[in-house]
Amino acid sequence: MSHLFYQGRQRKPMLAQARGVYMWDEGGKRYLDGSSGAMVCNIGHSNENVLEAMRRQMEKATFGYRLHFETEASERLAAKTVEKMPEGLNKVFFVSGGSEAVESAMKLARQHAVATGQGSRWKVISRRPSYHGCTLGALAVTGYAALSEPFAPMMREMPKIPAPRAYLDGRDPDDPATGAHYADMLEDCIAQEGADSVLAFLMEPVGGASTGALVPPTGYMERVAEICDRHGVLLIMDEVMTGAGRTGAFLGGDHWDMTPDIVVLSKGFAAGYAPLGGIVARDDLVAPVLDAGGFAHGFTYAGNPLACAAGHAVLEELDRQDLINNAAEKGAKLKSRLNALMQRHEIIGDVRGNGLLLAFEFMSDRATKAPLPKDWNAHLRFVEIAYENGLIVYSRRTRDGVEGDHILVCPPLTVTDTHLDEIIEMLDLSLRQYTAELPASQGVA
Repeated sequence: MSHLFYQGRQRKPMLAQARGVYMWDEGGKRYLDGSSGAMVCNIGHSNENVLEAMRRQMEKATFGYRLHFETEASERLAAKTVEKMPEGLNKVFFVSGGSEAVESAMKLARQHAVATGQGSRWKVISRRPSYHGCTLGALAVTGYAALSEPFAPMMREMPKIPAPRAYLDGRDPDDPATGAHYADMLEDCIAQEGADSVLAFLMEPVGGASTGALVPPTGYMERVAEICDRHGVLLIMDEVMTGAGRTGAFLGGDHWDMTPDIVVLSKGFAAGYAPLGGIVARDDLVAPVLDAGGFAHGFTYAGNPLACAAGHAVLEELDRQDLINNAAEKGAKLKSRLNALMQRHEIIGDVRGNGLLLAFEFMSDRATKAPLPKDWNAHLRFVEIAYENGLIVYSRRTRDGVEGDHILVCPPLTVTDTHLDEIIEMLDLSLRQYTAELPASQGVA
């Protein structure tokens, strides 16, 4: 009997240990962590340099409340984080996770508007589908019906525009006209809502779990930035999943030389070694808020020295092992091999992503992009089969959380060619086993 509860009643084996890309249960079975947990463990498990940095900090202090003390660990991490940001983003606010970071970014944006005489601005436009966190504030900007609808009466829904899913809409993602088509939906939404009421646009540079590693079409990012700038709308980049090297650059937005107004970080930022997240903003956004009486926001564990020591050590490991370049190199190889799997398995209708943020989507018909019947719960069943085979992958549903099953393949950035061989072998086996279970009369076209 367990006294814990999370999403459901299903039990899992007890974790015994984790090293590198592997995890073992108490029975001795080994699993390859093909999703880095929930796209978190970017530098792999039990990195000795990070553990040693945490031990050193524990001997100094495990907690120092930010209103009572400054800490060397938080200052060092803030400085190192700023070094990796686009020019001008030089003020850091630490939190404990992604949902807290998203809320912090929105509240900073709002307080800046109030402090600078723009109190009419309060609406944060986001996309559908999208996922920005599980708190009520973060759910208000999340476009994922399965997670947000039960709580709709409890929150103020924010406006949304369609995510740029060119592959589903039959548009060429390499055509700049496609990027303009989707970006102009932001322009239209701003006009509809009233530009003087729109505070910010919140987006993931490469889609996370809600869209399955969706890469924006050519020209989209640049046009979005121009639209935001022209209307005085702040651009908030949710890099919770894409940040800390996951896509083959430190920030996902770096692939397009983006300079957002606020960057949101978590997950790989401390790579699972401690709960940590943060926002990074320009000084000219922060200064008016502080001058007006201070940032009316905060969390008890903000800037926790133990978490910050872990985060600093994680960033040092990214540099020491050249893991961002490894993510780009191994990600290109893995994506190529996933495309080869698609040629062997008709059930795969699309492969997408950047670096080691990759996904494939199940479809019943590639030509029409028709999803599998939703009552098959393909994303859940496939994850179970892969887990039984010793491979951990992550899944969600692409089409507003209702249907459209996709599988995220996102191993740690320490992955080697040998690990890639294992991943592909286990995926191939799991795909063969899953398709063998499908009803013979309802096969994939």
